Amino acid sequence: MTDAPRSTPEEPWPVRVVSQKVGAWIAKLGWVWVDGQVAQISRRPGAGTVFLTLRDPSADLSLTVTTNRDVLDAGAPELREGARVVLHAKPEFYAARGTLSLRADEIRQVGLGELLARLEKLKKLLAAEGLFDRARKRRPPFLPQRIGLITGRASAAERDVLTNARRRWPAVEFRTVNVAVQGPGAVSQIVDALRVLDADEHVDVIVLARGGGGIEDLLPFSDEALCRAVFACRTPVVSAIGHETDTPLVDYVADVRASTPTDAAKRVVPDLADEVRLIGQARSRLERAVRNLLDRESHRLALFRSRPVLARPQVMVEQRAVEVTALRDRSIRSLTHRLGAATDDLAHTVARLRALSPAATLDRGYAIVQRADGHVVRAAGEVAGGDPLRVRLAEGELTATVQETRTR
Repeated sequence: MTDAPRSTPEEPWPVRVVSQKVGAWIAKLGWVWVDGQVAQISRRPGAGTVFLTLRDPSADLSLTVTTNRDVLDAGAPELREGARVVLHAKPEFYAARGTLSLRADEIRQVGLGELLARLEKLKKLLAAEGLFDRARKRRPPFLPQRIGLITGRASAAERDVLTNARRRWPAVEFRTVNVAVQGPGAVSQIVDALRVLDADEHVDVIVLARGGGGIEDLLPFSDEALCRAVFACRTPVVSAIGHETDTPLVDYVADVRASTPTDAAKRVVPDLADEVRLIGQARSRLERAVRNLLDRESHRLALFRSRPVLARPQVMVEQRAVEVTALRDRSIRSLTHRLGAATDDLAHTVARLRALSPAATLDRGYAIVQRADGHVVRAAGEVAGGDPLRVRLAEGELTATVQETRTR
């Protein structure tokens, strides 16, 4: 179909024209395979046409399907509401009512083997995208301020979580959102509840709880949209779906997997009695440690006080005083001895100096004769008649003149 020329405000299209064009475009889609969940079946007695309401488990969307009774009996004779089906259908648009529906010529109810194969394929896809990565899983707080609970209304799972949690910690607070936990609208309701609780800043952890059931009953908790919604939550999510042997895909995505709703209550809040007992044990250990420390330090202090330096502190001063006195006496004796030895050495040196001094020779009666230039005369030939001489005596000096020189 080629695009029709755009109309102008002066030439508006009638509603029937729009409906006809939409119907013509949808008619060109041809036959398609559709997967969904049966929300409603209408079999009128004696009528050859069966009406089904097919719902997308991941979205709040449904379509009406018409088919022949023989087609339904041949492909899914035991079809019930809530079952998953795959059907071959052609989209049809009813221009008179402006509604879209499907006309099916083949219907297959998804068997358990095929369902498990699809779940395994989805599991591998989510694992490859990192939704099961243990590194991104967050640990719930030790004592949450408020717990968000998503579960069926008045269900055993709700009762188990509330009763066991309050038995363990009576002051715990819950914000419970009741949803459908199976059937066509379960996934969309659970996803909406997750978004509401995740947006509540007072909710510290979210618990998904449901009792046991068959694979078909737990199918909403393996839905791809729900798994991605849990992965996108900023708040830690605890999955408590079915029994311990039940493992829907949301168990792998959740931050914590609890085997049962009762186990979830044990995981999200501590046991008050256990905590009181642990606090008592910790206080006892602390008291023992403090007492042991005081005893050990008191013993060390007693040992220090028993030492002589602390028992009689003056002993150390007295000992040092005796040592100082002894050192002073030694210093005086050493200095006196050195001064005496030096005095004796000096006296001997002076005596020797005096013995060798010319003054000592002069004292014995000798004299020193010098010429006018100060030269000492040692021989008569060193002077001539008439030369003035200087004669030094022990006491004083004389002046003389050479009258005559004689040599031997």
